[in-house]
Amino acid sequence: MLMRIVVVLGLVLSALNAVAATLSVEAVVSPAWVERGTGSREPLTPGLALRSGDRVITGGGARALLRMSEGSAVKLGENATFGVDRLDEKNTGAGRAVSGALSVAQGAFRFTTRFFGNQRSRRDLDIRVATVTAGIRGTDLWGKGSAERDIVCLIEGKIEVEHRGEKFAMNEPLSFLIAPREGPRLPVAPVPEAQLKEWAAETEIAPASGASRRDGKHRIAVASNIDAAAAKEAASRLRSAGYPAAVRAYRSGEVLRYDVNISGLASAEDAAKMEGALRTAGLL
Repeated sequence: MLMRIVVVLGLVLSALNAVAATLSVEAVVSPAWVERGTGSREPLTPGLALRSGDRVITGGGARALLRMSEGSAVKLGENATFGVDRLDEKNTGAGRAVSGALSVAQGAFRFTTRFFGNQRSRRDLDIRVATVTAGIRGTDLWGKGSAERDIVCLIEGKIEVEHRGEKFAMNEPLSFLIAPREGPRLPVAPVPEAQLKEWAAETEIAPASGASRRDGKHRIAVASNIDAAAAKEAASRLRSAGYPAAVRAYRSGEVLRYDVNISGLASAEDAAKMEGALRTAGLL
């Protein structure tokens, strides 16, 4: 059985003009990829729009911050697989209405409403994670799926939970449950402050962690003053490894030369961290 998170917030949906769903990438600590519904694969890059059928995959040490146009955020930890199964959005006279189905096949995630602003919205989203179903009314929720167990931690708000046919409420913020894949679930209990801090860190992008962001101004040069074939090979190798490399062409005398760069890094410290990660991975 899969985990279902239904979020409903704001005014009643009043019908009308369907628009393209908006879920985009705000920040990334690479390596990370998006697998398109068409079967293609590319590095996860800030500013990239995600569509129905896409899957986000994060590698070891990676993080991703995804932004919904109505102000919610989805945060992903390392070694996570997150699917955009279906996503629709409508503009109404009362604001935006977002509906759809998202899935977390593995790894840690956090869903937070109003993270990017408090717009008038109605949300009806399914987030599936293994054996637990939680129905939410505008809240802050952390969870994680693994081969051994599933965890749901309520940080703010109230949720209705279903696990293996049993329904119950979690009414107390800062509480959590653990549902082992084998055997009965454990009772809902208050989450210790130290445990919550540890879990939250799994989905947060720390300063100077090598992050690229939508408004990042820094970049690193992976290769400089090379020919077209060498630039194409270097960029392809980096992109396959989950790093958003780009090629820049320029004229040197009568000859075209090329640089391969990774841009959009959030700070000089992030650029230095990225450079170190590439060296460690043998990509620089």
